Amino acid sequence: MPLGRTGDTIIGDVFKIILAIFLPPIAVLLEVGLRGHFWLNILLTLLGGVPGMIHAIYIVATR
Repeated sequence: MPLGRTGDTIIGDVFKIILAIFLPPIAVLLEVGLRGHFWLNILLTLLGGVPGMIHAIYIVATR
């Protein structure tokens, strides 16, 4: 039986998605730490804000 999501996790995810829109690397850092996805997001953000934002939202939404 799958576990249900609590109100706290939903609020946290909404906060991280909002953070992903304005500061994508910080949202990824909070989600995965200093791993490969964080450094990839730094690179994508430097190449253009939108690719970094899309990657950050994807990471937050799938974890």
